[in-house]
Amino acid sequence: MSMSKKRLTWVDGAKGFLMILVVIGHYPGQLDFPLVKYIYWFHMPAFFILSGMFFKPVIEKGLMKHMIHKRFMQLIVPYLFFLGSITLIRYGIELSSGNIDLSWYVNDFWTLVVGGRFARGAYGVFWFVTTLFFTYLFFLWMTKYFSRTKQIIILAISYSIAHYESFFAMSVIGGKPDIASQTVPMIWNIDVVLMAVVYFALGYYMKDIWTNVSMRWLIVGLIGSVTAISLDMNHAIDYHLSMKFLRYDHFFLDLIIPLSFTLVLVGIFQLIAAQLSVKWLQKIEKHSLTIMYLHIFTDILLNDYFTYGIVGFTAFGLVVPIIFSIIIQRFLPYGKLLLGGFSQKKIPTKPAVTH
Repeated sequence: MSMSKKRLTWVDGAKGFLMILVVIGHYPGQLDFPLVKYIYWFHMPAFFILSGMFFKPVIEKGLMKHMIHKRFMQLIVPYLFFLGSITLIRYGIELSSGNIDLSWYVNDFWTLVVGGRFARGAYGVFWFVTTLFFTYLFFLWMTKYFSRTKQIIILAISYSIAHYESFFAMSVIGGKPDIASQTVPMIWNIDVVLMAVVYFALGYYMKDIWTNVSMRWLIVGLIGSVTAISLDMNHAIDYHLSMKFLRYDHFFLDLIIPLSFTLVLVGIFQLIAAQLSVKWLQKIEKHSLTIMYLHIFTDILLNDYFTYGIVGFTAFGLVVPIIFSIIIQRFLPYGKLLLGGFSQKKIPTKPAVTH
């Protein structure tokens, strides 16, 4: 099997699996085991790491605009489409239940414009897309104008500012992380880029390690992950990570723990994909954008009519969005485009001007 073919299977498998973890991570009920806490240790950093792995720096003049346009079409267009769709349905439900308080709608709409960590409930994951978009822009700019050494200096500064901001929100303001982080005003969670760009860069810089995780690296990752979990279970550390709410608990563990877990995830999926079919995970990955946008809303709409635990929640959160994804692509004009399926024709290179 060619490298690209093999790559696709394990990457899609890993991303599909991460998407399931995103859904599980939003389960509103209580679980006996601190599963959600451990999912948050790495699932979002892993998405940024995997995105960084496929980053291509833009060297040519004039290509910058083209790449930004492409990313905008792939990320922001679906963002606006789902933001609009969910909001229309929500407002329809509000109106039909007798809510005609204009100020409620104005406040709600304003929150959605600001987005990021302020957009809650059905919009719980929307911050990720705007953050990824601006992370991409930031890294594009860094790799175009600065040498590798300067890039690393910029990343170190960025990482330090992120931790200072987190310390300010968590310790100075204090209280619950979601409330505390909302006292720091910011549109679209752009400040999370300070943290996300570091994971993104590690995906890009360590590309050779990620594309083929050796047994040695897998063992390093396992040791890191198992040590972290056992320290946490024995209360030697109480580690949390929530990128959305600016909660970065520990200057060093914020790199060690997500990297360890991602090494294990990627390493294991490379082993699995070499032996078994991960087709069902690839299907999930194919519809992951819709799953991300709709899984919480699905639960909000269904939990009045059905009673389900974590398994039912996860199943509904995957299956219903996949059905919608297929319907949108098949029956809506520009359906594929609305779901980020934007592909550009190859840019013709300008012929040399002859005088």
